[in-house]
Amino acid sequence: MSWAENDGVRFGVVVPQGWRDDLPGRDFERMVSVTQAADRLGFDSIWLYDHLQTRDGDPAMLECWTSLAALARETSRVRLGQIVTCALYRNPGLLAQMAATVDAASGGRVVLGLGAGWDEDEYRAFGYGAELPPIAERLRHLDETLQVVRRRFDGPVLVGGAGERVLLRLVAQHADACNLTDSFEPGFYRHKLDVLRRHCEELGRDYDSILRTASFTVASDVGRELFDDLAAAGITYFILYVTPPGDVAALERLAAELL
Repeated sequence: MSWAENDGVRFGVVVPQGWRDDLPGRDFERMVSVTQAADRLGFDSIWLYDHLQTRDGDPAMLECWTSLAALARETSRVRLGQIVTCALYRNPGLLAQMAATVDAASGGRVVLGLGAGWDEDEYRAFGYGAELPPIAERLRHLDETLQVVRRRFDGPVLVGGAGERVLLRLVAQHADACNLTDSFEPGFYRHKLDVLRRHCEELGRDYDSILRTASFTVASDVGRELFDDLAAAGITYFILYVTPPGDVAALERLAAELL
C-alpha cells in the first residue's frame, strides 16, 4: 500500500521541537527519544512544524528540515513529514532538492507538506519582507511551488489548509493528500471534503486518490470514539500533538488505545 492510499485509519504524531515551548534548551536528544518511540510503537509517521521561532518570538527552537535530515538516520520505518512547509521561505527548486535529499537519506520516507504561510511576525523577523503578502499572492506562490515540486520530487506531497475556492482546488490539482486542522466537529470535515470532491469532479481527478488527513492536539487518554466519528466524516489519517508533550509514556498509552 502506498502512503497516500485511503485504506483504514492511520495515525502520526507531532514531535516536540520548541515551537510550542515544548523543547527547553533545544534538547535534540529528547526529540530523538520521542521520534524513536513513535517508530517503535507503530505510529505511521512523525511530523514537525515549519517555524523559525516560537509562538512568543524566541528563535530558540529546532528548524524543521535540518531536524528531519537528522531524524531520518535515527529511525527505520516512520514517514517524515511537515505540517506544513511554508512555501514562502525557500526557493521552490531548492525545496524540492532538500526534500529529495532527506527522502534519499531516509530510504524514501519523506512526505513534503506545503502551505501558503500565515505567521507575519516570523516572516518579518527573518527578513523575508516588511509584511506578509496578501493571501491571493501567497496562494499564487503556493501554486507555482507545487508545480515545481511535482516536477522535481517524486515522493508524496501534502497540502495544508481549508480555503474552499482556491486552496482545496490546488489539492485536487497537485496533491496526494490534504490536511485540515483544529476542529473536532465531523460536520466541518464533511463540508470541506464535499468541496474537495466537487473540485476533483471538475478537474477529472479521482477523489479517493487523495489521502484526507486532520491534525489537532489530544491528551494521551483520548478515546477511540472521536476518531471513529471523524473517520465516518471522511478523514482516514490523523496527525496528533499529544499532551503532555515529549512524554514517551503518554505515547505508549495512546498507542495501546489506538493502534
